[in-house]
Amino acid sequence: MTIVDRIAPSKGRCNGLVVVNKILTLKSSGRRQLIDLTSEVTQFVRNSNVKDGICIISVPHATAAIIANEHETGLLDDLLRKIEILFPESAPYSHNAIDDNADAHIASAFLGHSRTFPIINRELIRGTWQNIFFVELDGPRSRRDVVLQAIGDD
Repeated sequence: MTIVDRIAPSKGRCNGLVVVNKILTLKSSGRRQLIDLTSEVTQFVRNSNVKDGICIISVPHATAAIIANEHETGLLDDLLRKIEILFPESAPYSHNAIDDNADAHIASAFLGHSRTFPIINRELIRGTWQNIFFVELDGPRSRRDVVLQAIGDD
């Protein structure tokens, strides 16, 4: 897994609120993969100077998702196995006549392309066991983007 910053953070104001944007670029190595983004998102929030507000983590892809869950090896394996059970790659999907990745599109639709977390006193608020994951559903891919946006008061 490789994470690089594609676009440096940009900062502006909208109706008096600070708006900070950043795009991470990832490289996945498996058909289905979970990539932990927690440290990158936490650092982004700390560097954003948003005191109180929200952080949005979003993927502009139809075959990827963002989830929040515990980073424990057994659980990560269970999550990937459950995705395969619920959205099997080998099922007879109509979309596969066009592009052989219908399972990834459907899984993405159910898992969701974004998550929003509160920012309180310059800290990303998440549960003790909540890590933030990019979910690759149609890899491996040489480039996947993750959009980070912090909005709030400074």
